Amino acid sequence: MRIAVIADIHGNILALEAVLADLERQRIDLIVDLGDCVSGPLWPKETFERLKALNAPTVRGNHDRLVGEGLRADLGPSDAFACDALGSADRTRLAALPFQREFLPGVIGFHATPNHDDRYVLDEIAEGRLVRAPLDKIMRRLGPVSARIVLMGHSHRADVVRLPKGTFLVNPGSVGDPGYDDTTGQKHVSEAGIPHARYAILDLSSSESMPDITFRAVSYDFERAARRADDNGRPEWAHALRTGFMPADILLRS
Repeated sequence: MRIAVIADIHGNILALEAVLADLERQRIDLIVDLGDCVSGPLWPKETFERLKALNAPTVRGNHDRLVGEGLRADLGPSDAFACDALGSADRTRLAALPFQREFLPGVIGFHATPNHDDRYVLDEIAEGRLVRAPLDKIMRRLGPVSARIVLMGHSHRADVVRLPKGTFLVNPGSVGDPGYDDTTGQKHVSEAGIPHARYAILDLSSSESMPDITFRAVSYDFERAARRADDNGRPEWAHALRTGFMPADILLRS
């Protein structure tokens, strides 16, 4: 069984289509989606329609929840853009996505943590940027888990950690948003360092105890996506889409 794991598309239909085209060459048995599907100043409606047609098992991200359930007046600009692009039935469908799923026996997934859709398991903030958290902190945040493989997104940082008892924690990285700034709480940025669309492949047939895990970075027309962000008044998104980094002064902005 070979599983493709996608996450954090954020309305970037160009990146999603590039990933799906790459997947056609990878002999995949199942695609799973870890949420944050449409929020962002790009193509939320087109992305939503493509994902509906794909019909991949999906969990709800924090931005899916906000777009689906939040009051329009309370939404930030990325969520508001997606909310305006989607109809009420689309938003209801986003809100109804499950918080957590067992994709296969021994393989579970959620967007961020087992208890919250907007916190981190594998990451912590150091000097305003996300880095790998210490193992003891990772284990404390995760809590008791019996699954062989735990899939999570949210931080947009591709990573894998093997716990002492053998459980693998996998973040595939972000399909459509290689950098963001978060001002809710301790201000920080996440930066992939490249503009590519990211995803992961898990080959569960290779070994019962040690699956093969491949991280993919797929090139696509990120300049077109960046122009779309610029046209919609989001230059910081455009910079991240072009470079994989946030603007140098972003942490200094109020």
